[in-house]
Amino acid sequence: MFGGGRVPKHDRRVEAYGQVDELNATIGFALAQEPRTFCRELLETVQKDLFTIGAELATPDPEKLAKALGGPPLGRAQVAALEAAIDQYEPHLPALKQFILPGGVPKGAALHLARTVCRRAERAVVQLHRAQETGGLSSVVPYLNRLSDLLFVLARVANHAAGASEVAW
Repeated sequence: MFGGGRVPKHDRRVEAYGQVDELNATIGFALAQEPRTFCRELLETVQKDLFTIGAELATPDPEKLAKALGGPPLGRAQVAALEAAIDQYEPHLPALKQFILPGGVPKGAALHLARTVCRRAERAVVQLHRAQETGGLSSVVPYLNRLSDLLFVLARVANHAAGASEVAW
């Protein structure tokens, strides 16, 4: 655990921050796809937020967490930033009338993959929160929820910008 202490590898807390770490890596993979400049600043900010979330999940002691972060953990401002990004990009997309298959160009497909990993991380954090009644994670679940929506929108934008058609289910 961050700041001392040990738990088994199968502990829900380890599972939760491991899922968030995997999410961060999948976003890094998406960033590595062309065009590399597509939403780079936004996604790098998300990656930094995910490191903060990982620290929060790995540090059950609020005092140690505040010292480690040098300030407060993730809050409503970061959730609002995700919502603002969704509002910025979504109007440029055709309206969805049915489900679409994940895929498209490599950038879009990588963002779809990141979205599914985000949903899994969200489920792991919810399980941790319910099992251990963690009070300090109040913004983490909404953040991950909105992030998965943003990743879906960005996948669609990347595909749309590249001229890849969406395949309806």
